[in-house]
Amino acid sequence: MHILFIGYGKTSRRVAKQLFEQGHQISTISQSPKTDSFATHLIQDVHQLDLTAVPPIDWVYVLLSPKQSTVEGYQQTYLDSVQPIVAALKQHPVKRIMVVSSTRGYGQDSGEIVDDETKIHPNDAQGKILQQMEQAYFTAYPEQSTIIRPSGIYGTSVARLQKMAASMTCYPNLHWSNRIHIEDLSRFLSHMIHVEHPESSYIVTDNQPKLLHEILQWFQQQLGLPLLQVESEQVTGKKLYATRMQKMGFELEHPDCYEDYLGVMRKNNPS
Repeated sequence: MHILFIGYGKTSRRVAKQLFEQGHQISTISQSPKTDSFATHLIQDVHQLDLTAVPPIDWVYVLLSPKQSTVEGYQQTYLDSVQPIVAALKQHPVKRIMVVSSTRGYGQDSGEIVDDETKIHPNDAQGKILQQMEQAYFTAYPEQSTIIRPSGIYGTSVARLQKMAASMTCYPNLHWSNRIHIEDLSRFLSHMIHVEHPESSYIVTDNQPKLLHEILQWFQQQLGLPLLQVESEQVTGKKLYATRMQKMGFELEHPDCYEDYLGVMRKNNPS
């Protein structure tokens, strides 16, 4: 199959490489030059996408991410790109379009359990934009669209968490957080090419919700720092469960984030 990646970052590259190794032809769209030899790379602005000179495309992955998490950044990257993408693909025999969205569209923020059967209820403007983007793809490709909603992607750096751990002596509340390792997300996305009758959407998370202050305390222990105190029992965040992913029998290779955090820390400080 000829597979097109619209947006080509860390996750796309991993998926593209796996699919190339399975014998597929890979093309990519991005705004900066790419050098991977296993794909044909096109430099284009997605808002002026032109695919007339590209061989027939069978399968599409859309993995775009805004430079900034502002309302304007989300609007431009996620929503304003839908119509140009749909228009550019019109002449192609697209069997499936897999759009990577986010779990931000689930606005629950009091420790609720959220799974694939939970309705999307955004509680901020960015979440609403993601919901509108998803709906726009479903409208354009009612049969071919599959939405992938990953939780927080981790696995390449622990710098932000280490910085938080080093600077925080207290945390305001009990905040539930969720994550998926970049390798597991990439494997799931490439696995979807073998799924004959996919669902309309999938949450992708490791099914291990964790309180954020406990993660920060773990880092503080590793770094020999005093442990932060929690200021209140108020519960925020949500507990995500990838029920459809589980039902498929897809198995994670990175079920324990602490093991992976340790691995990254040791890699950065081999001594």
